[in-house]
Amino acid sequence: MVSLPKHEKNGSEAMDRLSQASNSLNEWYARIVVRLFTSDRLAVYRKLMALLKNRFSLMDALDRLYQIASKDGKNPDDTMAIAVTHWRRSIQNGDSFSVALRGWAPSTELLMLSVGDVANLELALENTIKVVEGVNRMKEPVINAISYPMFLICMVIFLIWGVGRFMVPPMVDAVPDLVWTGLAKSLVDLSYFVADHPYALFATLPVIFSIIIFTFPRWRGGLRAKFDKAPPWSIYRIFIGVGWLLSLAALVKAGTPVSKAMRSLRADASRYLLYRIDRALLFVNNGDNLGDALYRTGLGFPDEEVVGDLRIYAELDNFPNALEQLAQDWLESSVRDIDQKAAILNTIAILMIAAVVAWVVMGTFAMQEQMVSGMGIA
Repeated sequence: MVSLPKHEKNGSEAMDRLSQASNSLNEWYARIVVRLFTSDRLAVYRKLMALLKNRFSLMDALDRLYQIASKDGKNPDDTMAIAVTHWRRSIQNGDSFSVALRGWAPSTELLMLSVGDVANLELALENTIKVVEGVNRMKEPVINAISYPMFLICMVIFLIWGVGRFMVPPMVDAVPDLVWTGLAKSLVDLSYFVADHPYALFATLPVIFSIIIFTFPRWRGGLRAKFDKAPPWSIYRIFIGVGWLLSLAALVKAGTPVSKAMRSLRADASRYLLYRIDRALLFVNNGDNLGDALYRTGLGFPDEEVVGDLRIYAELDNFPNALEQLAQDWLESSVRDIDQKAAILNTIAILMIAAVVAWVVMGTFAMQEQMVSGMGIA
């Protein structure tokens, strides 16, 4: 047996370590990409579901997906090819598909997939796609409902700053001894405030916005239930409620008891949602149906009308199908509801701009009149 020289062994070991580091880095990057890009992940679910419907085994289906992603092995470093390779290896080691996806997909998707992983993975994939697409449909109207009013409010702040910084001071300097009154005085006071506290004006919006964002997933008590009836908290309630009801409907339709499904959804819940699930579980565990349990919490979650429907549907024999249909119907109505709430917020913001502009215009006229009067007296 011929042994390699020591320097060649060291070089070979260094190359192996470098190759392992490169593979680890590629897999780390692939995990981030696959987890972030929901559309790519859903495309894989659809392809996998189609192959399973055509009697492919899970391993054969993954092999086929690898061939497509890697271009028949010519591009093994493709992000999705790396992902499928990891999933195949994990399943070959005895893991289920949902376990193989850990770190590659959000926990909600893993929960959906775990329900039918062994018995009916095809149905589990279909339910997962429905839930994820439903939540994604809510994101655009939610973003629109928040972003445009924020933009308009920013315009108001810049308008106030511009008036106080550039328009009012020259007029004040023209008649330094004049005692301002009425609207003119309010503009002068604004100018002094902007000069003395230049950062306070711009810090107001970020502070308010940060407080609101902070309270969304954390504030949870009875007072929050009252705020949940008005934007922007009502928008958050609808967004979270739709996702929760879609997930619950998918689990129940797959054969999971309501109480077990609710406990399963606790794993990835915010403090806000967790409080509402736990309050409802107290009544479910005491024998109440889902609708009555949600009603008795007094929190109006996920929605008062939906809770009323659940109190009726929970007594039906085909409750799983009714729950799924209710979740889909509420998704459609929620998109319209959020659009309406967005219109309200937009109107408020526009009225705020109009009020500020009117204040500035009337204040400017008042300053001009008092300047003319003051100069005449002098």
